[in-house]
Amino acid sequence: MIAKRLTFFSLCLFCVSYALAPPLFAQTHLHTPFDELLQKHVVTINDGKSTQVDYAELAKDKTKLEAYLSALAAIDIATFEEWSQGKQLAFLINAYNTYTLALIIEHYPDIGSIRDIGGFFSSPWKQAFAPLLGKTRTLDNIEHGLIRGDNKYQEPRIHFAVNCASIGCPALREEAYTEAKLSQQLESQTQRFLSDNSRHYIEGNTLKVSKIFDWYRDDFEAPWRGATSLNGFLLLYVSAFDLTEAQQRALRAGTLNIEFSDYDWALNDREK
Repeated sequence: MIAKRLTFFSLCLFCVSYALAPPLFAQTHLHTPFDELLQKHVVTINDGKSTQVDYAELAKDKTKLEAYLSALAAIDIATFEEWSQGKQLAFLINAYNTYTLALIIEHYPDIGSIRDIGGFFSSPWKQAFAPLLGKTRTLDNIEHGLIRGDNKYQEPRIHFAVNCASIGCPALREEAYTEAKLSQQLESQTQRFLSDNSRHYIEGNTLKVSKIFDWYRDDFEAPWRGATSLNGFLLLYVSAFDLTEAQQRALRAGTLNIEFSDYDWALNDREK
């Protein structure tokens, strides 16, 4: 009898807790469908430093992808603004990456690059097709307006999380971003990208780095973790570059040249 009462009491307590915190439960499960799609269709390569997407198989799960996008589109701006910044940022990164995947499979397999979509006056990043937070948005608006706009989130590591469906882009993570794990996920993405010595390496007295650092230099030079320059940001991750002590001193002194590598826009499609 006592065991039955305790079981009943525990069940009641769970129900009350659920009723008092529905937004938490809803948010916990919001990104689960995307997480499942990523685990199923993203393939790790290059000793874990890069990923490819099996777009042919992902296209077969188009209905599930669209259902997840509908769930994101159902979030209104008032609800979004009540969230913590971590919850907001995870939501926006997932939205950007999912809409990018949706755009690719809409045109797959007739493209070899995301830049094959649209034309000079209608690049893929300027097409308004993504319902989000009460508006039909472009990928540019999600990234540059919502994620990067006014440096609201003060988070340069987002550049290693948003994915442009290209080989030159940092890896598409094999899991959805969540509020609870966001900082760890962003740090992991940064480390894995910077440690890829096919993109970042020393050549003589020059440190070759991704073109991303050129395009978004202002983001990496905004104050963050004590760094206020591109060199300062790179020094935070000096272990990823495997620099010698002398090279580290040169980077710190500003005497190590920094050059930006060409960007590979080929589609990050899984090799068959």
